[in-house]
Amino acid sequence: MVDKFTVPLLTPYEAATHLQIPERTMSRWLRPEDGRPPLVHSVRPEKRGWPSVPFIALVEAYVLRALRDLGLSRRAVGAAAAEIRSEFGTEYGLATRRIATDGIDVFIHYLDSDELARAADRQIPIRGVVEDYLKYVSWGNDGFAQRLVLRRYDPAVAQVVIDPQFAWGAPIVEPAKVPVDAVLGMWRGGETVEVVADEYGLSVEQVEALIRVAA
Repeated sequence: MVDKFTVPLLTPYEAATHLQIPERTMSRWLRPEDGRPPLVHSVRPEKRGWPSVPFIALVEAYVLRALRDLGLSRRAVGAAAAEIRSEFGTEYGLATRRIATDGIDVFIHYLDSDELARAADRQIPIRGVVEDYLKYVSWGNDGFAQRLVLRRYDPAVAQVVIDPQFAWGAPIVEPAKVPVDAVLGMWRGGETVEVVADEYGLSVEQVEALIRVAA
């Protein structure tokens, strides 16, 4: 069993790619800023360039991305994250089940009137944005995130998840539990989509969906 808090699974670049955020943003979240601890946890890598982002940190970054989509400023995001951690009594507050209830109200509080107006102008309901993000997170019996569906893939065609219990945290296609890299590797090796689909028990449509994202 991989410890989702302490075992590094991804590099910052991989985490940023999976979450579709700029790598420099991910790197900033991993560093202390304005006297506060990092917004996203990390683990010292065994070697330079090796993974340093555990699963729980990936979910923290995922929640922060939702706040960016709401239009919160960098300062407001940092303040909201600090309040969440204090209010919930855990440094991993951004990755707890409570984020889906009490956390949303904290986020709304940190939207000032101008930002709120801009959000309304774009017809983005604040609560709806966060709830839409969080429906892709599954929660464990311990109250913390245990599984994340990657939104960059089309969940209606090929549901790709990161679950630290499988493939050492590499993205897998459900329900077959097939690593995405294995599917793409076989296709890049010259096999047809039909052969790849048959080999891994996927549909041609699923394989084509994975290839579109990879391309």
